[in-house]
Amino acid sequence: MIYLSSFRFPSWDSEYSFRLNNVKRTCYNTMYPFFVLSRGGLSELNFTEVTILCGGNGSGKTTALNVIAEKLALSRGTLFNRSSFFGDYLKMCSFGRERDIPAHSAVITSDDVFSYMLDIRAVNEGVDMRREELFEEYNRNKRELSSVRSLDDYERLKDIVASRRLTQSKFVKSRLGENIKEQSNGESAFYYFTQKIKDGGLYLLDEPENSLAPDLQLRLCDFLCDSARFYGCQFIIATHSPFILSMRGARIYDMDDSPVSIKKWTELKNVRTYYEFFKTRGKDFE
Repeated sequence: MIYLSSFRFPSWDSEYSFRLNNVKRTCYNTMYPFFVLSRGGLSELNFTEVTILCGGNGSGKTTALNVIAEKLALSRGTLFNRSSFFGDYLKMCSFGRERDIPAHSAVITSDDVFSYMLDIRAVNEGVDMRREELFEEYNRNKRELSSVRSLDDYERLKDIVASRRLTQSKFVKSRLGENIKEQSNGESAFYYFTQKIKDGGLYLLDEPENSLAPDLQLRLCDFLCDSARFYGCQFIIATHSPFILSMRGARIYDMDDSPVSIKKWTELKNVRTYYEFFKTRGKDFE
């Protein structure tokens, strides 16, 4: 499913004209995001169901995602690098679409994933503290049956009887829910994507491979492919991952090329570096 068909960025000439006529002052020697994408000759992106922006640090792939997300007013979880010129830049951008963009569409960044993992950790730390308190209560109950003298202590008696009847682990579980499922950071990150991405939406993903081991990156690729093929999703992804770059049918823009161009994943410098590395060490695997 294709919702966003194209996005047009201002040319270097129009940006320079804005700079000459601009009266806005800044304390920084920058007009970000002006002159970031135009420096690489990027004026327009045309999208398929899966479109990938690949490039090194400073190539502008994250900037492009943020510009698109803000122009479309997509939902986002965390803040991003936005200057006082961002609004001016957005006014100079335009886009084409094949159909209405669903309201639940969103941009998902590595900061969103990291924030989610911190939230899980904070909740589980609170759960763990309560678990320690229950361990102490269980041991205390095992010792204090003789202290119960009347029905006034009935609730206390029930706890003590439960302590006598149950093992320590069952006593704690009966009074405390399980921790939020917390695996490794990578497993938590993968889970976040599967929960955040819904049927029939446009999703901008900024380096989703962060925190994901190779096997989880491959699982994410399968999930994204299935979401695009069977569940009406469209993806625009900024990534370095050779696994994600190899997604079948993806249109890949090489942000390191000038002007920015469409390439096969096997032609990218980033992927060739991996290929050459393993090729020269092939005997180590024999």
